[in-house]
Amino acid sequence: MSITAETSTPTIRAGAFGNATELVCRECGATKELGPHYVCHECFGPLEITYDFPAITREQIEAGPANIWRYKALLPVPDDIEQSPNLEPGYTRLLRADNLAAELGLTKLWVKDDSTNPTNSFKDRVVACALSAAREFHSKVFACPSTGNLANAVAAAGARAGIKTVVFIPSDLETPKQVNSAVYTENLVAVDGNYDDVNKLASEIAGEEDGWAFVNVNVRPFYAEGSKTLGYEIAEQLGWRLPDQIVIPVASGSQLTKVHKAFQELIKLGLVEDKPVKIFGAQATGCSPVSEAFREGWDVVRPTRPDTIAKSLAIGNPADGVYVLDICRETGGAIADISDDEVRAAIVLLARTEGIFTETAGGTTVGVLKKLTETGQLDPELETVVINTGHGLKTLDAVTGLVGPAATIAPTYDAFVAAGIA
Repeated sequence: MSITAETSTPTIRAGAFGNATELVCRECGATKELGPHYVCHECFGPLEITYDFPAITREQIEAGPANIWRYKALLPVPDDIEQSPNLEPGYTRLLRADNLAAELGLTKLWVKDDSTNPTNSFKDRVVACALSAAREFHSKVFACPSTGNLANAVAAAGARAGIKTVVFIPSDLETPKQVNSAVYTENLVAVDGNYDDVNKLASEIAGEEDGWAFVNVNVRPFYAEGSKTLGYEIAEQLGWRLPDQIVIPVASGSQLTKVHKAFQELIKLGLVEDKPVKIFGAQATGCSPVSEAFREGWDVVRPTRPDTIAKSLAIGNPADGVYVLDICRETGGAIADISDDEVRAAIVLLARTEGIFTETAGGTTVGVLKKLTETGQLDPELETVVINTGHGLKTLDAVTGLVGPAATIAPTYDAFVAAGIA
């Protein structure tokens, strides 16, 4: 890696991060030049990317490719990003979910279905932005700690880009997610411990090893910006308008904060009309520190030890938890949690009403949507979007035993009639 003696920062080419201007601390406001920095040197708060956006029109965006790079002017990536080999994620479908809406008593409901991304989860978005930053920093290893989906995305993106990948996961991760990573990289490392243990190890390695780009550690500010594209797409696919309310799963909390940031940027740029959007967060009860803090009226999030089938949401010490609390309270939303059995039931509900097979994170979000509607916290008359972040084939164990053959019959018409299916 090329490092300048004065700043200990990689030599960065002009335009490497597009319209991004600097990093700013979300706590104290201190600024830092764009580089592989993720913690404020003044107060140890998290760093956020700021921009100097030019005038941008809807027509310019619509003329772009059918992936997240149509929004490249709003992301920390170079103007020539399309020329770099990547998975080209994004611009996934927004489906009108009338059947599910009728089941839940909602007037108008949409599902933003990110299970159709290249590795079947929304993580392909954030990884694409992190990969761009890793290239600009001349990183030699592309890595991550992960609860599964991120490991899949990093391993695949690294393979496509021709860069060495190393991905770290909890050793008890669902087998399909382990296989989905190992097929792309020979460097899948299982760690005895939960995600927070894995993340701690990754942070230690990032501090000791030169040239390692951990997507959600030392290049986290760039990585996190990829989640904004979910918000951009929802607004564009709704005809350049914002929904009335949206339900988003909460793991680290970054996705929810970045979707909110995306909506605010679109308003500021005049691309959508300014309007209030209620933002709701969803967690599984077995790992619900942010939901607990919301329910109890706390201003801090108390770490918990995860114990849930929703492993992709099982982050007991969420980095953006307090910011999720602030956003949901400020917008008039809420944060709620549901049991593992309710997660399983919601997976089946979404599949049998809309033909979408979601993983446990999506089951959590749909289940919380149901709960919020039943408790009156979510207005059934308002236009609502719920985000499905991953495909159900990643978490088959969650519904194994819950679904299966309605009958086992002999290969005769009489047996079919006797089964009472007709």
